[in-house]
Amino acid sequence: MSTSPSKKLDTFDNAIPERDYTIHIETPEFTCLCPMTGQPDFATIKVDYVPDQKCVELKSFKLYLWSYRDEGAFHEKVTNQILDDLVAATDPRFMRVTGVFNVRGGVFTNVVAEHHKQGWIAPTPVQLP
Repeated sequence: MSTSPSKKLDTFDNAIPERDYTIHIETPEFTCLCPMTGQPDFATIKVDYVPDQKCVELKSFKLYLWSYRDEGAFHEKVTNQILDDLVAATDPRFMRVTGVFNVRGGVFTNVVAEHHKQGWIAPTPVQLP
């Protein structure tokens, strides 16, 4: 596997496709460039998903995020692009990508984008006493 930035997301077979379970991925080291100023933007990217047949391979995900380092991208666009690319690679039952962008000029930006597979209904959470 490469160690250079790449837009390619590798996957592997879900070992338990018959069960709904959540995978949480979080990285505090995302960077891209502000398309207006060219200054770096820093963010924590959080991914929560219920896989179907495929899971994303983590090293390829790291290299994928790294590929944004020298690209200009608005927070809203880049968060939705990450979701679109992950959905295209894994076809999950559910996925949420959250971009928590560092403060700049006293303004915080959090962007949340979601995908729900057609026909998939989230299980009802168990209520504990």
